Amino acid sequence: MILNNASYQRKNYPTKAIQFGEGNFLRAFIDWQFDLLNEHTDFNTGITIIRPINSLHPKLDNQDGLYTTLIRGLNEKGEKESTARVIQSVNKEVLAYQEFDQYLLEAENPDLEWVISNTTEAGIKFNDTDKLHDQPASTFPGKLTQFLLHRFTTFNGDINKGLIFLPCELIDYNGEELKKCIEQYIYLWDLGHQFQKWINEANTFCSTLVDRIVTGYPKDEIQQIESSLGYQDNFLVTAEHFYLFVIQGPDWLKDKLKLNQYPLNINVVDDIKSYKERKVAILNGAHTSMVPVAYLSGFDTVRESIEDEYIQSFVDNLIRHEVIPMIKMPQEELLDFYNSVISRFKNPYIQHNLLSISLNSFAKFKARVLPQLISYSKTYHQAPAYISFSLAALICFYQGTRENETYELNDDLKILNNFKEWQPLYESNIQQLTMNVLGMTEHWGEDLNSVPKLTETVSSHISNIKQFGIKKAMNQLIA
Repeated sequence: MILNNASYQRKNYPTKAIQFGEGNFLRAFIDWQFDLLNEHTDFNTGITIIRPINSLHPKLDNQDGLYTTLIRGLNEKGEKESTARVIQSVNKEVLAYQEFDQYLLEAENPDLEWVISNTTEAGIKFNDTDKLHDQPASTFPGKLTQFLLHRFTTFNGDINKGLIFLPCELIDYNGEELKKCIEQYIYLWDLGHQFQKWINEANTFCSTLVDRIVTGYPKDEIQQIESSLGYQDNFLVTAEHFYLFVIQGPDWLKDKLKLNQYPLNINVVDDIKSYKERKVAILNGAHTSMVPVAYLSGFDTVRESIEDEYIQSFVDNLIRHEVIPMIKMPQEELLDFYNSVISRFKNPYIQHNLLSISLNSFAKFKARVLPQLISYSKTYHQAPAYISFSLAALICFYQGTRENETYELNDDLKILNNFKEWQPLYESNIQQLTMNVLGMTEHWGEDLNSVPKLTETVSSHISNIKQFGIKKAMNQLIA
């Protein structure tokens, strides 16, 4: 038995949202949240998904828009927990390339309120070769401009027929970037002042920050899962328990999203900057700081690493004492977020390989960890011990061997060539090696040898790692 309207008694909601992107993330994030709002409040919002790419893989219509989310992880008691939910918020899927007329027809819906998107980081872009008469334009903003122009024309510029935009692409201030691209198309296609005015005055462009690990279709487990569910579901999607949706937008969005009736982990804020800093510094920073230490300690995945008491103690000390104090947000809130990060790292349903995370480690260290290193050194006039140890472990990691076995390094070619050139220094002159790495001003944006006591601290850690092994060197630090 396959999941569809014939096998499942569904609820029907009027289409009030258009969603660009049919992928796993939005279906286990936005569509899942809208489904909860539909059940627990009078949100009453159905979704039409627009497939923005030229692809003919099976449509959600094959299951009448129905699919299952399997939310799995550790509960508050630290026990494994798995919750299945049939999502009923999706009404249908429209193919922008094969069904362009139907795509434009969706713009004529008077009840439409929301536009959601996740077209990858490269999705929000402008292409000056696009034409207004293309069916459709090549880019997501181009397609969206065609859609909005049709809506503007259909309703004669009615100020009440504007939409609320919630882009979920992983770029800074995605709402502002999306609007900029639409304005470029208005200029390119000479769409006129009145349409430009309607875009500005009738529509609300929000920037967002999204956070949830969505592991997708569990092909290795699907037979067992479908057996327990009692039906076949070709669009089933798995995800972790944790989710966070931060929306930079007007305060009235809280009422629009019925958050007073059913509180989800959605924050409507004036500026998402501090939430982005929190996520990058704590979640991403913990990953980046832990990877070289844990991998050289003999671990291969995030979960097995964080379950080791010494690795977790190392990460705890680094985040609690050297990262969180440098972030200008309520400390209790930051600690709560960090505790949720540790729980996510321990999720038994997610196998996150350390070598996968190690891709472009030096760029990640610069973006995620270096700001806290600099802030700490300016505040305390010395190098942070645990961050310095992580940097030392990273330099050792880039020697490319673990217990005499080699592994592949993936990074910018110039950095890899530097380490190849400096490899003899690892055996003969650790102080010089450290100075060379910290002196990569083109990469770091400054000479880190000028940070108080950083050169000698990192150099000392490398010597200890070489002499005693990384586990003993780390334990000495923690003690």
